[in-house]
Amino acid sequence: MARNNNPKMQKTQLLSTRQSQLDEPDDEGRWSLLQLAAAQGNLCQVQRLLAQPMDPNEPPKGYYGQTALQAASYNGHFAVVEMLLMAGADVNAPGGNNGGRSAVVLASRAGYVNIVSRLVSAGANINCPPHPYAGRTALQAAAEGGYIELLRWLLEQGADINTPPAKNAGRTALQAAALEGHAEIVEILLHHNAYINAPAGRYKGFTALQGAAFGGHRQIVRQLLDAGAHVNAPGSYYNGYTALSAAAECGHCEIVQMLLDASADVSLTSGNKKWTAAQIAIFRGQKAITQIFQQIKQPERIA
Repeated sequence: MARNNNPKMQKTQLLSTRQSQLDEPDDEGRWSLLQLAAAQGNLCQVQRLLAQPMDPNEPPKGYYGQTALQAASYNGHFAVVEMLLMAGADVNAPGGNNGGRSAVVLASRAGYVNIVSRLVSAGANINCPPHPYAGRTALQAAAEGGYIELLRWLLEQGADINTPPAKNAGRTALQAAALEGHAEIVEILLHHNAYINAPAGRYKGFTALQGAAFGGHRQIVRQLLDAGAHVNAPGSYYNGYTALSAAAECGHCEIVQMLLDASADVSLTSGNKKWTAAQIAIFRGQKAITQIFQQIKQPERIA
């Protein structure tokens, strides 16, 4: 499915995601008073709590927990970020178990250039390797979110454009931008020599071409093919796709034809189920795509 490019809708979805994290069951993410106040941008409450005194580095709890600095950074509360840094907050502390994202990665995913800049000036490591489970670097997060200004700034600061993806549900910067349909960012990354054929992560990964095909981003598929993307690159072992099977899975007829015209191999299997693109199309009820595969002339068998 293509990314919703309506800014108001994106903001609403982002706020909904943040609120759902705060509303987790007690056994998943018990947020401290300081962490809650930081997430909500309650500067007076943060000031009162730090004056007790209170440790600004209370660790995150549960899968989606965040330190106070991470919570303030993700929710765009610059003044709270400043106060926490002055109180000794660890700018490079890892986040909860689900992604382990540091403050600068969370701020990058939300697109807050001013907060990212402040965190970097305070010593945030923009090239810290991503957490194995769904982790991101700052650049990968900015590319995924579609934040062009921030992405350019991170590149100027020396962000590694080709950091490998997390092992589980990871994305390189180019893979993230391609999957999410950010054509301008794809162009910028290619211009800066992003590795176009970086392999998909072992679990729930995509190559850049596979991601664009899965997302239905025809322009990006064309960009990547023209730039030399391997049309028959193998997919992830778990929940993986070739580019052709990714397009077939989601019913993108034009992209299926583009890939076939680029010599996509219809016999290749992918993922832990080891299905061909045609088998996936049949299973998903993609009748138009199934017809395309049926019309492909099969090689004659020798008697």
